[in-house]
Amino acid sequence: MIKAFYKARQWALWAYGGGALLISSLWLQVQMTVALNEWYGRFYDLLQNAASFSDEPEKGIDQFFGELTSIGYVSSGFEGTPSFVVIAFPYVLLAIFTGWFTRIYGLRWREAITFNYVPRWRAVEYEIEGASQRIQEDCNRFARIVESLGLQIVRAVMTLIAFIPVLHELSEKVDVPILRDIEGSLVWAALVISLGGLFVSWLVGWKLPGLEYNNQKVEAAFRKDLVLGEDDKVNHADMGKLHGFFVDIRRNYHRLYFHYTYFDAWATSYDQFMSIMPYIVMGPGLFTGMLTLGVMVQVSNAFAKVHGSFSLFLHNWTTITELRSIWKRLHEFEVNLDRYQVTQAA
Repeated sequence: MIKAFYKARQWALWAYGGGALLISSLWLQVQMTVALNEWYGRFYDLLQNAASFSDEPEKGIDQFFGELTSIGYVSSGFEGTPSFVVIAFPYVLLAIFTGWFTRIYGLRWREAITFNYVPRWRAVEYEIEGASQRIQEDCNRFARIVESLGLQIVRAVMTLIAFIPVLHELSEKVDVPILRDIEGSLVWAALVISLGGLFVSWLVGWKLPGLEYNNQKVEAAFRKDLVLGEDDKVNHADMGKLHGFFVDIRRNYHRLYFHYTYFDAWATSYDQFMSIMPYIVMGPGLFTGMLTLGVMVQVSNAFAKVHGSFSLFLHNWTTITELRSIWKRLHEFEVNLDRYQVTQAA
């Protein structure tokens, strides 16, 4: 799976050149996100002080719309502070390109794996169960999940690199007992809470990979009989046999959905609590004068970014479960290809 793309000379340009392009694009997006976080601080401080413009409202309105739509930062040679439009418009264009190129990258990876398997499979006379599903469906799903999850992992790492210093600096504004005496308390809070959430998620969802693996086995048996029935309905696609296959499918899905139910209950409760966590930590500072509304919003955004990066695996647990199941099936397929090919060669 990995060697077929990253160790093959014919795919080197795509694997490494395309990967470098994606990483560069993601890094630019993260830097724009940091700039947006700084803009939120200025903008909400302006809103908090709106009453101070009561004697000259036009000045306040001009400043308000300037923060939103001014292109003076560009026309002045990138001096001063950028408006929302100057940051957000390039971010949108870059995000569109990144999404498109990531999908193309995943497709090339799938092609590399597929045509690494096909010649090896053709050279093996022994019938490997589910070979067509492994080559067609599992390669496709593996590439699509890695495309999505890999992008998120790289983005998360870069977000941590960019936002941890921001959150560390904003920790000076914490005015809650115990936390205010800890240097970088917001960073530590985000790390501890996220790792704790990941550990609980592992405990709650430890059965899911095995159930996903079993689910693919019963689905494959059902699909295989249907495919064979296309050419031979006399010996295959019997109603009684198909009904038996589907009973296995239904039983497995009921078990899978049951375990997903309490995992979803945990994940949803955790996310709801984390949405108010920055306000619990920083809220008192608004009343003691330690921080302004703009700083409060900055902290909330930065905390969400850092916590979201730390919690990447928690929020993608079901996707990771599916990937682990696919990885297991493809690994078994590769082992069978190597085993039976060696046997025949001998």
